[in-house]
Amino acid sequence: MLKVLQITFSSLLITFTLISLSKADLIKPRSDIKPAEVIKIQLNGLQKNDDNYKDSGIEQTWNFAHPNNKKNTGPLLNFKMMIKGRSYQMLLNHVSHTITEIGSGDKWAQFEVVILDKEKIYHKFNWQVEKYTDEGPLKDCWLTTMVSSPIPLGSSI
Repeated sequence: MLKVLQITFSSLLITFTLISLSKADLIKPRSDIKPAEVIKIQLNGLQKNDDNYKDSGIEQTWNFAHPNNKKNTGPLLNFKMMIKGRSYQMLLNHVSHTITEIGSGDKWAQFEVVILDKEKIYHKFNWQVEKYTDEGPLKDCWLTTMVSSPIPLGSSI
């Protein structure tokens, strides 16, 4: 009985360690990450949403959401439901994406993002990031403040 408990405990410990290591692999905002790189990190995560663990891509995207944006979307669980909902589900596990800067200033940058979803349909988004200026660990980090509703562009076929 003791041996079974030791094996069970060891299995649980290994599982929790692997989960912790996976969560540690998520990229955190840093002041040296450029605006387009922020969007690329988010899109790469969403493209491979469950690769590290379930919804790791959504959590990666959440890491780079501006605190004001997080207030609007609610806690992470609400954000996950929003991304999986009808409006943004095409971002999950999409085939490819392009990022084109359409305007910028000292503290903001806006991009056109076009994704090809797994159904082979193109969608266009306007994606905006802003430099966080308040004190704290996010100071001078570029964070997402807005993602438009998708505009379907039609099939790739």
